[in-house]
Amino acid sequence: MTLEERLKQDLVAAMKQKDKQKLEVIRMVKAAVDLEHINTKREITDDLILDVLNKQIKMRNDSIAEFQKANRNDLVEKTKKEVEILMTYMPEQLSKEEVNKIIAEIFELLKPEGNRDMGKVMKEATARLKGKADMKEVSVLIKERLS
Repeated sequence: MTLEERLKQDLVAAMKQKDKQKLEVIRMVKAAVDLEHINTKREITDDLILDVLNKQIKMRNDSIAEFQKANRNDLVEKTKKEVEILMTYMPEQLSKEEVNKIIAEIFELLKPEGNRDMGKVMKEATARLKGKADMKEVSVLIKERLS
């Protein structure tokens, strides 16, 4: 089953169960996917949906940080619940050890010589880890190894 089909099924299920928050999140994802499809003229595939989900999760995580600064615990809880719902559509996240192993393989393959090779390493890491790990953390790990 594709992610698009799963979203449609979950949308119907959320309507039947009267789960307002899940319904709201799924509708938002579908709207963002449609917008991305129109703007980029890319076909709606699992990759496109994963890109949109990653953006939505990142936006919400940034919002959580801002809400915490403003001491808005009600919005923090609501946004955390939204992130949980979005994470159910993401592939299983790799552990830190698995990410480090893949980064080590990339370093063996590319043999980077310093910070100027960061782009090459990140390009390969993105191809292998996108959607399976937080790319911000991956970037930090690569910078540490290059230094």
